[in-house]
Amino acid sequence: MKQLQIGIILGSTRQGRVSPQVANWVKGIADDRGDATYEIVDIAEFQLPFFGEGTGNEPGLVAWSKKLSSLDGFVFIVQEYNHSITGALKNALDSARTEWNNKAAGIVSYGSTGGARAAEHLRGILGELLVADVRAHPTFSIFADFENFQTFNPAELHVGKVNAMLDELIAWSGALKTLR
Repeated sequence: MKQLQIGIILGSTRQGRVSPQVANWVKGIADDRGDATYEIVDIAEFQLPFFGEGTGNEPGLVAWSKKLSSLDGFVFIVQEYNHSITGALKNALDSARTEWNNKAAGIVSYGSTGGARAAEHLRGILGELLVADVRAHPTFSIFADFENFQTFNPAELHVGKVNAMLDELIAWSGALKTLR
């Protein structure tokens, strides 16, 4: 069987975001495993129109659909904004439908409470899109795992949590691939 393709999706598009730091750290751990091909997917690069405002044929939407279709699973890097996910991530999720179906996702979140509330909101959305989210969920405190709220510097104990999430993600992604 061809190696699984896993997208690490950045959940923010704002200037000064720290999600690329978190994603690169997770990707480093993932790449060391050798059990899948991991790539960072930045929703900002697709310049998605607001859901319902485009024709459906915009280059960004076509590229977004093609990218999602090429992936077997996802790791969402989610930051908590006002107890939920970002508007940009919600728009990106809504901008596709069947491309998400019968795939698995892991969630890595951060914020004042580890991004737990955003992750819980994301889980409900993923369920509607027929994405099976895994239980293991690494969380990072904006106070303890970031220096000056800007530089990602996680404690070593988080490596095990990320690996546990990836173990579940790979198992579920492989199993769900048989449905597609």
